[in-house]
Amino acid sequence: MKPRMLVATLLLSLAATGGASAQYYESDSGYDDPASAPAPAPAPAPAPTTTSDSINFTLERSPGIVAAGCVQYAKADVKVVSQGPVEVMDVYASGLPPKTDFDFFVIQEPNAPFGLSWYQGDMESDEYGNAHGQFIGRFNIETFIVAPGTAPAPQLHSTPIADAKENPATAPVHTFHLGLWFNSPDDARNAGCPDTVTPFNGEHNAGVQLLNTAKFPDEAGPLSQLQP
Repeated sequence: MKPRMLVATLLLSLAATGGASAQYYESDSGYDDPASAPAPAPAPAPAPTTTSDSINFTLERSPGIVAAGCVQYAKADVKVVSQGPVEVMDVYASGLPPKTDFDFFVIQEPNAPFGLSWYQGDMESDEYGNAHGQFIGRFNIETFIVAPGTAPAPQLHSTPIADAKENPATAPVHTFHLGLWFNSPDDARNAGCPDTVTPFNGEHNAGVQLLNTAKFPDEAGPLSQLQP
């Protein structure tokens, strides 16, 4: 380790008796000239605020929403608290279009193609554009989807996006990200956003994704930070 160096700055002051005084400042950088010091290292990737039994993090606007320049102040604060056998997740969204329905999902990846996705429930904004949703389930590092084999699946919807006739077989796949979708393409269009139809609601005729957890790595979403 380099010894710490003292950088002296001489401050001359004319007192009534005359004279000079010197004031010293200590620098830990090891450089006489601060301008010659190397640039600081880049900030690490964001991480949720964690305690032994809870995590806190935020959802931010999806890339398509940012590109469209719509719903500029939308965001959500999330708190997940472990209750032992299950977790309780509270989602507090703000800056939304007022009196509008949204659909909330746990997803494999934050952006398209999203991977495996699990429908949690609905959120509805009030006249001020605020919405709160509370969801109870397994929301920690053990959250996953598995299908040991294929089996026939119920076919309740044929349009605009039909249900699958059977599930695909898959080994366990962890789902650590979250996403919030417009419930309707019309609502998205009215907010100035793209009016693409997606399957992210109970009738498979939802609008585009508004918020997600894309500030976290694709394979290390915020739910992975909470231990059971």
